[in-house]
Amino acid sequence: MSIKALLSLSGGLDSLSCLAIALEQGYDVHTVSFYYGQRHQVELEAAQNIAQHYKVPHQLVDLSFLGKLKGSALTNDQIAVPEYDGGSSIPDTYVPSRNIIFLSVLSSMAETIGAEKIIIGASSIDYSGYPDCRPEFFQAFQQTLDLGTKTGVEDKGISIETPLIDLSKAQTIEKGVALGVDYSMSISCYSANAQGEACGKCDSCYLRKKGFQDAGIADPTRYKVREKSELGS
Repeated sequence: MSIKALLSLSGGLDSLSCLAIALEQGYDVHTVSFYYGQRHQVELEAAQNIAQHYKVPHQLVDLSFLGKLKGSALTNDQIAVPEYDGGSSIPDTYVPSRNIIFLSVLSSMAETIGAEKIIIGASSIDYSGYPDCRPEFFQAFQQTLDLGTKTGVEDKGISIETPLIDLSKAQTIEKGVALGVDYSMSISCYSANAQGEACGKCDSCYLRKKGFQDAGIADPTRYKVREKSELGS
């Protein structure tokens, strides 16, 4: 019997890559997406399309209270989505405690359905400086699950897997392409419009574009205005 895994599917490049990796490993994958009041809700449509493409169960969880807090440029249209600044500081696109809340919900769902794995597409190499995307954060949360859940205390527990944590964006893309991933299905942009066209300037767009360039693979992303300038100019 295959191992049941619960995968956080945002609709972006990283979560799509994780899904392909998990399926290649033979996991029985169930996917979950979160509506947290994000301005770029088109990513949720991408997540649904990805789940349908791979024929995996998909559930949308309403965490819209996070958006009502207006604590991030991703949930508050009064805060401009910043352009990439090299990751020198925690950007305004940080959503307070988002991954803590996501993992808490995922762990509850995993324990309920008997999933042994929680998979999330965080990276500590090419990322925007978010504190909840670092290896030590996931290590600490793993300890919380081991100590604070019935499964963790009485059984073998639920393990958090971060298959991309030590990979650059280019390495992630290379791995995904080797598994036949069509990245045109994914939407990573923090300012994507209703048609799923990317801005090309935000943190997520910058890292995605650089990843394709570094990998030497054609970028299938649809941009609002196809830029003629060099990356980052």
